[in-house]
Amino acid sequence: MPRTARQKSYDSIYHVMVKSISEVLLFKDDEDKIKFLKIVKDAQDQFEFRTYSYCLMDNHAHFIIDANGSDISKVMHFINYKYAMYYNKLYGRCGHLFQDRFKSLIVKDDRYLFALTAYVHFNATDLKGYDKNPEDYRFSSLGIFLGKKADEFELIDDKFILSMFSLKEAHARAMYKDFIFKVKSIVDVQREEFKKEGTEYRSMRTILVRDLSPEKIIDIISKKFSIDKLMLKIKRANEAKEAKAVLCFVLRKFCDLRCSDICKILGGMGQSNISRLCSYGRELIKHEKYKKIVEDILEQRAIAI
Repeated sequence: MPRTARQKSYDSIYHVMVKSISEVLLFKDDEDKIKFLKIVKDAQDQFEFRTYSYCLMDNHAHFIIDANGSDISKVMHFINYKYAMYYNKLYGRCGHLFQDRFKSLIVKDDRYLFALTAYVHFNATDLKGYDKNPEDYRFSSLGIFLGKKADEFELIDDKFILSMFSLKEAHARAMYKDFIFKVKSIVDVQREEFKKEGTEYRSMRTILVRDLSPEKIIDIISKKFSIDKLMLKIKRANEAKEAKAVLCFVLRKFCDLRCSDICKILGGMGQSNISRLCSYGRELIKHEKYKKIVEDILEQRAIAI
């Protein structure tokens, strides 16, 4: 039976769920959960999506993700592929880890978004020891919303949802806590949500418009590094390695390109080499020396929706 086309857009908020195949635990211990969230952070650095809520269970995980101009399919392929490679190598297995495609539904309105955060966070109540205090579960974002813990994995944008309750942080957290512990009936309804189709949710958010051409990016990088554009296309030009790494990272981030697409643009480099350069570039832009390059481009791309 053919698959149903996935409903998606580049400026939507999604409820995303990933689940392992029936005979395998997705996370065997806390170290697996830590690794998964670090991969999500790497994906966030790469694609600039926003994460509004998450909760990791033993055989599945829930996220509320704002695409922010990215392709949700590419985002989840990045996350699932990286984690499956880690998992299979660590546990000496091969084959599929995730059950079918990831599930995703577009969030349709404010009420649905509020109920959805409650649903995602209340998954932790199914875990032993957290039925009365889900906010204490390490691998859920509820404690961050309530101000009980720091954002250990630097993933969560809680300000967007909290600002809908109040512009004063302390008051917003108190109101969110009051809300979330009073919506159990709504949460129960959400358990049927993946049987339905969602419609698009919009608000006064900004999205990252990814319409820069690869040629424009190459021109920007060559000027920033004071290097000839031809050097960026020479495979063994070691003196241009950092420039090429940042270029590959930025091409994926701002042009929404796959590694195979970048191969065609730069020529002479295989996908594995491009992938390594993207990873290297992602680490480089964390340093002050290169961070300004991405910030300069970001300032030009964000628009209100």
